[in-house]
Amino acid sequence: RAGARVAVNYVRREGPANSLVREIRDAGGEAMALAGDVARPEEARQLIRDVVAAWDRLDILVNNAGIWEEDEAGAGSLDVWDRTLAVNLRGTYLVTDAAIPHLAKAGGAIVFVSSTAGQRGEARHAAYAASKGAIISYTKSLAAELGPRGVRVNCVAPGWVETEMTSGALSDRESREAIERSIPLGRVATPAEIAGPVLFLVSDLARHVQGEVLNVNGGSVLAG
Repeated sequence: RAGARVAVNYVRREGPANSLVREIRDAGGEAMALAGDVARPEEARQLIRDVVAAWDRLDILVNNAGIWEEDEAGAGSLDVWDRTLAVNLRGTYLVTDAAIPHLAKAGGAIVFVSSTAGQRGEARHAAYAASKGAIISYTKSLAAELGPRGVRVNCVAPGWVETEMTSGALSDRESREAIERSIPLGRVATPAEIAGPVLFLVSDLARHVQGEVLNVNGGSVLAG
């Protein structure tokens, strides 16, 4: 709706990716689905090459790949730690690193997706919180480094959002009510309420915004 051509990345679940592509096309947009495991260097680089080959340029990168798994402290959950950081942090780095030359050429923008967990920590989800906290630091580092090259770099930090990833916690009535009580606005965000701030950050309305971590959490974490 805002005029961008959209490349949707997926690893194994081609069906949902294609559904999103159809939704974008039905709304009058242009989109394609591209397979690739962002945690694998060659696949991450190929993902960017495929976008540039199809559309001759890359203006916007939104890093949203992520997993959220429980890891109890002291339980030796090294596999969860490694898997979470591989997708959430290593994958973010690999795709971004491959995209930077093209974004610099286009005067483009990057938006990272962190989380309230990366700002305050989260019990039983230390790996996820660590990965999202690192993304905030990565945002600020790249903002300082890439600003002189004409690339804007910012971040959104959502709280609870109605997604498949959070459906387990939100489908339980008591859990959901407790979560909603912790949010000053009294409800969980919709995906569209995260997409709006992302769109703002990549638009000309935010052309002098750099290194910002935009909280989109209904007031649950009031981080400056």
